[in-house]
Amino acid sequence: MSMQGQTNRPGKAMRGGAIAAIVVVGIVLIAAFMCFVTVPPGHSGVVVTLGRVSDNVLSDGLHFKLPWQNVVLMDNRAQKKQFTTQAFSSDIQQVDLICSINFSVDRATSQNLYKNVGVAYYETVMLPRILENLKAVFSKYTAENLVGAREVLSVQVRDLLVPEMKNFGVEILSVAIENIDFTNAFTDAVEAKQVAEQTKLKTQIQQDEQLLIEETSAKRAIIAADADAEVARIAADAKAYAVRAQAEAEAEANKMVAESITAQLIQYVQANGWDGRLPQFISGENGMIPVISMEAGADGE
Repeated sequence: MSMQGQTNRPGKAMRGGAIAAIVVVGIVLIAAFMCFVTVPPGHSGVVVTLGRVSDNVLSDGLHFKLPWQNVVLMDNRAQKKQFTTQAFSSDIQQVDLICSINFSVDRATSQNLYKNVGVAYYETVMLPRILENLKAVFSKYTAENLVGAREVLSVQVRDLLVPEMKNFGVEILSVAIENIDFTNAFTDAVEAKQVAEQTKLKTQIQQDEQLLIEETSAKRAIIAADADAEVARIAADAKAYAVRAQAEAEAEANKMVAESITAQLIQYVQANGWDGRLPQFISGENGMIPVISMEAGADGE
């Protein structure tokens, strides 16, 4: 029995040494594993040493660190957050909004954001300022003007957020107001107004068309009257011209006739036109003196 006890003691010692060695190797491996950290792509590693934030930021990849150091991962990729909220227009109309914001964290200043705000920076500093600026922008517009101004409103909210978030190392990429919803009462009122405006516009168009028709008819009547007057004037001018031309022709003919009459022509015409009879009376100092016709006596013979 004593021989067996002596034999078992070295075996137990060897097993105990092997276990101890395994434990030591495990501790060494765990310690070695804790001394390395992997930063995934699109992230930066903020090194915290016993509660103190280092000024150095780890880029993506495998890095060595001390066992008592902690590495906080900060996402530097473009991120999108969607949220719902309410706002009021300048005429005190309640508006329900669905919005989204795209942003990214600056890699070089990630440690400052973590040091000053922490990993919950969106809920802590971004969202409150987004809601505040949304309400400020919406309060400048009437509810009716908000309907078709989503892009303009989004740009204005973004312009307000950019300088505020830059101080924290956050870049605002875009702001989108995806939906604007009003109360049922306001929606009904807007629809009724639109219907009234459309009816008014339709009536105005019909009136304008009728006025255009009447103006066209009046212009046509004026054109026809002017045409008739022009025709009458042309006819009158033609008639007057014909009369004037005839008168001028007759005058010219008379002038030519008058110029062609001479004393010889008169004597010739008188000579050709004398029937051979002498005048029955001739004039004298005492009046008309009868002339004795010789032909009568000849006849008496």
